[in-house]
Amino acid sequence: MTSSSSGPGNSYDYTFKVLLIGDSGVGKSSLLVSFISNHVGEDLSPTIGVDFKIKHLTIDGKKLKLTIWDTAGQERFRTLTSSYYRGSQGIILVYDVTKRETFTNLSDVWVQEVELFATNNNCVKVLVGNKVDKEADRMVTREEGLAFAKEYGCLFLECSAKTRANVEKCFEELALKILEEPKLVEEGSAPVKRTSLKQKQDQHGQQGGCCS
Repeated sequence: MTSSSSGPGNSYDYTFKVLLIGDSGVGKSSLLVSFISNHVGEDLSPTIGVDFKIKHLTIDGKKLKLTIWDTAGQERFRTLTSSYYRGSQGIILVYDVTKRETFTNLSDVWVQEVELFATNNNCVKVLVGNKVDKEADRMVTREEGLAFAKEYGCLFLECSAKTRANVEKCFEELALKILEEPKLVEEGSAPVKRTSLKQKQDQHGQQGGCCS
């Protein structure tokens, strides 16, 4: 398991956990590398178990720390990766627009896993059709992706890790949507903020209970 960071130290307003899921070979790791390092990520070895990377970014004046978990798509790792759904504020479901099986497996496998293991009912989901640079080999239409996203309440984008088309937009729109969910924002509040808030509440409670 490896981690890498980008951005300004540990100074952030919120920290959110994001999960990348989908069949092996759809380009989850390539999308992540492309987003983290700002250069093309391709021809990567399949993820073994779970990997994670950290990205700092500023959205709407808020400094965010995204911990992005990249899960293995192979079935033999499912029991290992299922625990990583817990506490996720965002989930990115990835398929390969040139391989229909990776699209049909979203409803047959991955959506069911989200419903089974995700602990946040209001976590933000983004559907990503990857490898649009291979337009000549496309097997899944944009309209099919839109229909799936509408049915399952997901944001929808088509991306290319190879050309970096829409890669940053994918993660930024996810972060924006998370910031619109009060419960998710509360969960992602920086520990210092949470501690000071609790101290204020405790002090208020002590004052309120005073009966001299």
